[in-house]
Amino acid sequence: MSEISAATPQLLRRVSAGAVLDYLRASEAVTVTDVMEATGLTRATAISVCEDLMERGWIRELENQRAFGGYQKGRPARRFELNERAGYVLGMDVGIRQATVVVSDLRGKALGRASQPFAEAEISAEERISVIDRAAMLALHSVGASPESVLAVCAGIAAPVDRNGDVLVTQHFWGLFDVGLKAALRDRRGWTVLLENDANLAALGDRWRGAAAGVDDVVVILASERFGSGVIDGGRLVHGRGGGAGELAFLDMVEGVGNTFGIAFLAREWATDALAGKAETSLREHAADGAEAAHVFAAAAEGDAVALKILERLADRMARVIGAVATIINPELVVIGGAVAKSAGVLLDPIAERLKQYTATPPRLAVSPLGDSIVTVGAVRCALDYVEKNTLDLQLMARA
Repeated sequence: MSEISAATPQLLRRVSAGAVLDYLRASEAVTVTDVMEATGLTRATAISVCEDLMERGWIRELENQRAFGGYQKGRPARRFELNERAGYVLGMDVGIRQATVVVSDLRGKALGRASQPFAEAEISAEERISVIDRAAMLALHSVGASPESVLAVCAGIAAPVDRNGDVLVTQHFWGLFDVGLKAALRDRRGWTVLLENDANLAALGDRWRGAAAGVDDVVVILASERFGSGVIDGGRLVHGRGGGAGELAFLDMVEGVGNTFGIAFLAREWATDALAGKAETSLREHAADGAEAAHVFAAAAEGDAVALKILERLADRMARVIGAVATIINPELVVIGGAVAKSAGVLLDPIAERLKQYTATPPRLAVSPLGDSIVTVGAVRCALDYVEKNTLDLQLMARA
């Protein structure tokens, strides 16, 4: 009983500090009175907690309000705000072709970004880690931040990852990402690294700052080269036992689909097939150096019959994919994400028209505004969640 009593003041202090930090993260400059009203703390406790957090570097005190004309008489109120540069988080998108790293402050503002290519898909674990590390160093250098100032890292990979951050390696392709990244960056840089599936991070990112903001039941489908999906059910990211929730390999068995190739891949392949024939199409001008998805969408916007036929095929394929997903998961919203999302907006109406043929529970549809940043946005959110949960246990570089 004495142990509980002795621990109670320290525990209450910790709870109070957490409440103040949560409030400051969601606010701009606040006064002690604001803190009291938001947290229910007494004035003495609110001031004491703010001073402690300021001493530890998590918040800072602003200049005297009188300097801004807010007070003419009396004692000016003390004002505090979150020190968003107390440290940084890194969001990584590790694909098969390149690694992209974003540096963010503690409010989630992206400050710097760098990408580095992999020489080829089949490279050693050491080489893949070195490329990722180099991208991270370039991103940090671009904002003048040191490796020691990084509080957490989240890396999205194109493979299933379970709740413990372990890669599901039941396919050769997934095994290419099982390189020991967490241990390697911990040993090299001292970083805490969280590993997650890229489509899961896309779901987190879009729900944070995209078309799915505020939606609790959503599936985000990365749809560029290959289909992958992240599932949020009741506001919670779904992993499954081995991290395989949201994997779309079953599309191989869906009539009219038959594989997991995405919009960009199919548009490119179908355009190439059309150009191999004798059809008259403006695609020949757009794709003089080789067909890409962007050429198909551009030609379709001009009314080109061949390009429009490709878009019809894409819309039907997407309706079947979304219909299958909606039948299994029954989300309120399905978001099409990835680099192709900006162009894919023209597909939404024809997809919606066909969708009732393929599911009894058609969801709302949207395209993500986050483009090819959707995974890094989600990775930043994941890293921030870790920092916010563990703030009071982290040591800032300046205070260590």
